[in-house]
Amino acid sequence: MKKRSDKLINISKSTFISVLVLLFLLIVASTVLTYVIPKGEFGVTIVDGKEETDYLQYNQLPDESGLPVWKGILAPILVIGSGDGISLIMLSVFLLVIAGAFQAMNDDGGIKVIVQRIIRKFRNSRFLLLSIIALVFMLFGSLLGLFEEMLTLLPIIAILSVRLGYDSFTGFLVSIVACGFGFSSAITNPFTVLFASKIIDVNPMTNVWYRIVIFVVMYALIEFAIFLYTKKISKYPEKSFTYESDANLRNSGIEEDEVTNERKILITHLVFFAVILVVIISFSALDSLRDYTVVALTVAFLIGGILSSLISTGFDFKSSMKSFGKGVLSALPSIAFIFMASSIKYIFVEGKILPTITNTINLLTQNNSPYVLAAILFGIILVLEFFISSSTAKAVFVMSILGVLNLGITKEMLVLIYTFADGYTNLLFPTSPVLLIGLSMIGFSYFKWVKKSWPFFVITFILVLGFIALGILIY
Repeated sequence: MKKRSDKLINISKSTFISVLVLLFLLIVASTVLTYVIPKGEFGVTIVDGKEETDYLQYNQLPDESGLPVWKGILAPILVIGSGDGISLIMLSVFLLVIAGAFQAMNDDGGIKVIVQRIIRKFRNSRFLLLSIIALVFMLFGSLLGLFEEMLTLLPIIAILSVRLGYDSFTGFLVSIVACGFGFSSAITNPFTVLFASKIIDVNPMTNVWYRIVIFVVMYALIEFAIFLYTKKISKYPEKSFTYESDANLRNSGIEEDEVTNERKILITHLVFFAVILVVIISFSALDSLRDYTVVALTVAFLIGGILSSLISTGFDFKSSMKSFGKGVLSALPSIAFIFMASSIKYIFVEGKILPTITNTINLLTQNNSPYVLAAILFGIILVLEFFISSSTAKAVFVMSILGVLNLGITKEMLVLIYTFADGYTNLLFPTSPVLLIGLSMIGFSYFKWVKKSWPFFVITFILVLGFIALGILIY
């Protein structure tokens, strides 16, 4: 079998440099803000004999200075020692392992065989296939709260989209974007709806029909966007956003004689993906296992990816490990994105300005109509999302405050506002590691993404504000 030398994940030098520059500027700006925004801290209260943060007790720290410049510059390294350090390391290892596994499966012909079979079945129903894929990814995000885990499937979806006659950007739309919209249009998302509801003690299934309606509308919006884009590039292929970066995938061909032992390779890789799917669903659905989802997936991809490659290549250990190593190296630039994006929150915490932001929330939410108040809360959480991308961390921070305030809005409505504000920006803000990694996987720069997608997000946020206004009447 002929080995391919192409890297499955290929981050261009211009994309890498432009994203690094953007994130560095954000780090500098965040450090400067610690000198501009007054410092503060939360009080502490005793609950059942344990100390807990009192988010309503705010104390200014007038004698505190801003974060030292050297600490701001070194934040991408210092963040390793913070409370988020272990999670960041696990996410990085996770990315490296899946990159290595997919590269090995790509070189041994596994991905090619699976794509060939799918194309044969849906050759005359290409858009139907894209619609099904988008729906599945949205359901994963909406029901199970999956998002970063779906990066594992982006390479194969991107290749499938190219082989269907579209491009890898289409694959990004039907996988990562669809999953992100599902995460935001949450029905039972454990990390937003369920977790936020638990914090402020409300029933997460109250008026669940309304969240289902929202999901359907947002799926229709995604479908319309995919339809317009695929129709354009089907007629004018050169207008594809990833036309140049997809050249190798378009020219590689899918001839039947390129892959030997097709049946053995197909069964091996289908079993592997079935195991991965079981791991994702079981670990995400069970409360006792949810925190270990990324760890489990990392182990599954490490063992399963190498093993499936060995079986497919006739246990050519040297060849399999070479491919795996090539994939790991191709993903290394994305690790820098992860730590630089996460360092923004670290700077705000170390600079002691997050409590001041919280106190500002308390002041801004006083004596307003429910509609104005909802818009203010939505905007505030959007700002927090820029600096704190973790849904669970932000839920504890935000919902603990909102849950004890007398705002004139039901607690169920607060959960809906939080869910909206937390989710869609994962596909827009440069502090979202999943967005940066996903774009880098298809060779598309963040700046181009913003330039091309802003009308889509304007429509999205108009719909969201409409859903919030209607929700105030329903809840």
